[in-house]
Amino acid sequence: MTARVRAADVAVGTELSEQTHRVTRADLVRYAGASGDLNPIHWSDRVATAVGLPGVIAHGMLTMGLAARAVTEWAGDPAALVGYQVRFGRPVVVPDDDSGAEVTVRGRVGAVLGDGRVRVDLTVTSDGEKVLSLARATVALA
Repeated sequence: MTARVRAADVAVGTELSEQTHRVTRADLVRYAGASGDLNPIHWSDRVATAVGLPGVIAHGMLTMGLAARAVTEWAGDPAALVGYQVRFGRPVVVPDDDSGAEVTVRGRVGAVLGDGRVRVDLTVTSDGEKVLSLARATVALA
């Protein structure tokens, strides 16, 4: 964890460091086991394409977790994340190769809310497409 960000050092427009995460099929297997979400759209190309998807997709909650991680690492404290919302826009398609897919998370402070709280607006993309929309986190800073 980085040093804790102080509210006095943050203003509207403050940017978080960009994070890029690689998601492979092996990651999906590990996440499925940990979460209990064993839906075959997360591991079978045959099932995924049969239901109209372009291929195996990452768990939405995994993608959401990667975005939350960018916020908590920036804040320097996982407990600083006091509110979080997203809408799932597009799936993260994970090819069956050693490279997998990239998920990129960018963030900036969109509002200073008072009492040391700020709203962080997130942009989360994969393969040049926005995969989460209206992604916002409320963070309580020291």
